[in-house]
Amino acid sequence: MIKIINLSAMKESPINLEPITNLLKGALTDDINNQDIFIKGIDYSYYFEEKE
Repeated sequence: MIKIINLSAMKESPINLEPITNLLKGALTDDINNQDIFIKGIDYSYYFEEKE
């Protein structure tokens, strides 16, 4: 479900930036030196590239 919401926001972003902006604001962190967060981001990027 999250994958569909994110893809929908990306498709709509050239017309309306609000959905993608809201998704990105929710994913931002100030903890840039946390290795667990870094690895989790890499894992999620592979998740979104998987075919369903």
